[in-house]
Amino acid sequence: MVDLLAIAAHPDDIEQTCGGTLLKMAEAGYRTGVIDLTAGEMGSRGTPEKRREEAALAAAILKVSHRSNMGFPDTRLVNWVEYREKLALEVRRLAARTVILPYWQARHPDHYHASEIAFDACFLAGLRKLDPASTPGRPFNVIYSSLYANVTPSFVVDITREFDRRMESLLAYDSQYGERAEASDLFPKASEIQDRLAAIARFYGNLIGVKYAEPFVIRETMRVDDIVALGVRSF
Repeated sequence: MVDLLAIAAHPDDIEQTCGGTLLKMAEAGYRTGVIDLTAGEMGSRGTPEKRREEAALAAAILKVSHRSNMGFPDTRLVNWVEYREKLALEVRRLAARTVILPYWQARHPDHYHASEIAFDACFLAGLRKLDPASTPGRPFNVIYSSLYANVTPSFVVDITREFDRRMESLLAYDSQYGERAEASDLFPKASEIQDRLAAIARFYGNLIGVKYAEPFVIRETMRVDDIVALGVRSF
């Protein structure tokens, strides 16, 4: 069982978009988990076996308590009953209070389909008759990682202390980001990736007066009980 669960289409998606937050929550004492829906087998670099090895290394860096791969086909994700019901049973088993999903609009079809599949799975996890042999239960919160979406975040998380280790977890995917000739026209160098992600994190960090941050969106209205204790300065 985990407290916080992140679900994404491919190994390394989590590390790019919400890895700092996962690490921050793990170091705060929460049990964190990751579910990759595919092994990224259609990527220009690497093999499914290699990417699973890299995912395990990245999970250790981020102090993730659980990581699994659903084995759904890369580039062929669609919101089929079979996929969402299989994922629903895994969500039910892990019993996370909060689930992070990809933002529901994206350039890569797998990313927005992953968001749809996972959201529906979170709902189905609460249906008793889905699997009478297991205990039904839904997450309390579903939030969306919006790092690559041109939208105003509902909130951002300070990852200044975690940023370097988040980058370390991403670069653990040597098959994708290591220096190699294969598909070099499609993949920027590791130094360029570092610069790009640092710039994005600096932008969101600036919104709350810190160095680095990750953005998130929620569909619900946020509740605040103590407006005197709000954490962001106006001046």
